[in-house]
Amino acid sequence: MTHPGYCRTCLEPIAPDAGRSCPACKRRRLLRHSEINALSIAHIDCDAFFAAIEKRDDPSLVDKPVIIGGRQRGVVSTACYVARLHGVRSAMPMFQALKRCPDAVVISPRGSAYAAEGRRIRELMQSVTPMVEPLSIDEAFLDLTGTERLHGHPPALTLLQLQKRIVEETGLTVSVGLSFNKFLAKTASDLDKPDGFAVIGRVEAPDFLKNRPVGSVFGVGPAFAARLQKDGIRKLADVIRHGDKAMAQRYGDGGLRLSRLARGEDHRKVSPDRERKSISSETTFNTNIADRSSLESRLWSLCEKTASQAKEKMVSGSVVTLKLKNAQFKSITRRRTLRDPTQLADTLYRVGCELMRSEIDGTAYRLIGIGLSGLEDALPDAGDLLDPTALKRAAAERAMDKARDKFGGKAVVKGRSLRPRS
Repeated sequence: MTHPGYCRTCLEPIAPDAGRSCPACKRRRLLRHSEINALSIAHIDCDAFFAAIEKRDDPSLVDKPVIIGGRQRGVVSTACYVARLHGVRSAMPMFQALKRCPDAVVISPRGSAYAAEGRRIRELMQSVTPMVEPLSIDEAFLDLTGTERLHGHPPALTLLQLQKRIVEETGLTVSVGLSFNKFLAKTASDLDKPDGFAVIGRVEAPDFLKNRPVGSVFGVGPAFAARLQKDGIRKLADVIRHGDKAMAQRYGDGGLRLSRLARGEDHRKVSPDRERKSISSETTFNTNIADRSSLESRLWSLCEKTASQAKEKMVSGSVVTLKLKNAQFKSITRRRTLRDPTQLADTLYRVGCELMRSEIDGTAYRLIGIGLSGLEDALPDAGDLLDPTALKRAAAERAMDKARDKFGGKAVVKGRSLRPRS
């Protein structure tokens, strides 16, 4: 039986008895599904977002393999689809990515440009429904339940219109997954990339899921997947066969969650007020660093970046986390809970230096990072009876922020930013 649907080129409805081509524009880019007009939970994911922005802004890169990330010692932030054909993946060490794709063009991330495009696309999403739950700068869940009355047509057509509008207004493509819950919507958005639109309905979900590998479920990391496979649980059908009780007893909350998702059960709501749990910045060095002064210099620039994110989002955090990674790739994290929340680079730096002090013992480090968590709405700076100069330093930092806003990001540079780097 042929199902109803829409033409993805001209967006005209397709009757159930229509052929393989759109009656209106004659194109064969048709989206059909028996439940297409009854589903309203979507996941939208920008396609190779950072690399797509670079290719859009520099047409000479269009047909080239592009990798966004640190240089030889860094990791891949994202890779375009040309580079992915060579096996390059996000989070892969850059040296390994360049071995697989030696002709790749490596570009350092332009965070502000990516953030601006992310905001543009999110605003377009919010123009069709207020129920938008961001997952990251380039993806979000949308709940279009009840929007048919507002837009005059089912959510599927609204999403097709949105997808087309994003391309027209930003020059970037997105892939859409449509289903009846968040898990299946996100699963669907990975099925047809780039510039795709996939649908998973209630009727087909059980048969679709049972043959999926356990590692395909969002949240099942490599270690958990390896443990499951070692125990003979390779597909979601194996998970279903074990049942909730056995999965929970053997694997805890993660096993119970996986058991429910294997049956397509996900009762989480799309939450536009979903809080960001943390803000952080990190960098990988070109050569390992053991010197305290050099590490502190690198730490300061990261504190400025993290503080800038907090100020932009108008949040403060009460937990500071220092991250170090040594030459053997062993990660070390140190945390401190503050008496009062902060969003100031000065506070992050002072706490970070204190946390780092005990780790400066001659060990050479390849990475350093600083993070802020326990986020809440920002409050005015408070004084500190134990540190009488804190309020003055806060006022000075605010004054520098205003100067940068007015004259540019490098208009005011603090003395420690000028230290030579290793």
